Amino acid sequence: MQDTARKGNVVELHYCTRCGWLLRASWMAQELLTTFDGEIRELVLRPGTGGVFEVHANGELLWSRKEQGGFPEITQLKRLVRDVVAPEKSLGHADR
Repeated sequence: MQDTARKGNVVELHYCTRCGWLLRASWMAQELLTTFDGEIRELVLRPGTGGVFEVHANGELLWSRKEQGGFPEITQLKRLVRDVVAPEKSLGHADR
């Protein structure tokens, strides 16, 4: 395997199955994969329990429902992910 194949950005969405947040997590995953096409190497949906909803990029915690008190708006989430995986990328109207 070449070094370039091993490199790349990894985003993880950890969600609570008991709370029924799979659809929210998968929608957010789809939005991130569409926005960061070619810039995210891997996106992981990780089921959990206990009301967890967290977003990590390259091991860095970007959002925690317990810490921030809710869920991110999709434009806010895209900005947070962008700042880690592609800081130079313009998000157009989401940057306003």
